[in-house]
Amino acid sequence: MRYVAFLRGINVNPRTQVDMAALRAMLEGLGYTAVRTHLRSGNAVFTAEPQPRERIERAIGGALEPPVAVMVRTAAELRAVVERNPLEVRDPARFAVVFLSRAPDREELESIDPADYAPEVMRVGERELYIDFPDGLARPKLPPLLEKRSDNTGTMRNWNTVTKLLELTGTDG
Repeated sequence: MRYVAFLRGINVNPRTQVDMAALRAMLEGLGYTAVRTHLRSGNAVFTAEPQPRERIERAIGGALEPPVAVMVRTAAELRAVVERNPLEVRDPARFAVVFLSRAPDREELESIDPADYAPEVMRVGERELYIDFPDGLARPKLPPLLEKRSDNTGTMRNWNTVTKLLELTGTDG
């Protein structure tokens, strides 16, 4: 089965530096095949047996401190994320998907006043949040609010990256 792994917080500071060739080698060492990485932000596409997330977290955890969270989606789940996008993508570089470790707490999210993060717009998916950042990602308002209000681990990718990763799965889902 084809999977996409999203590693949280990779290559954003000196403590979380991961070479993409090393990440590919690590995944291959776990027995995964057809491994490809995309960009330097911890995105990998590979073929594996079901439920690879915990094995990847353990393998990476041995190399990095603090441990890195990993969100994994099948190619079919990633296709559904793209197809179920409830918002218009006006600028794919300013539109993002936050991949969450579990389904979001809708009450928790609804308790955040949209006026606190306007003009940003958020919609809730199954295990994702769709966010439009019309003013760009240099100083977003919503991600810091989400970090404060939720213990649900997530990692954000812009729409260009999401659609490229889906393409790299090389499947119809």
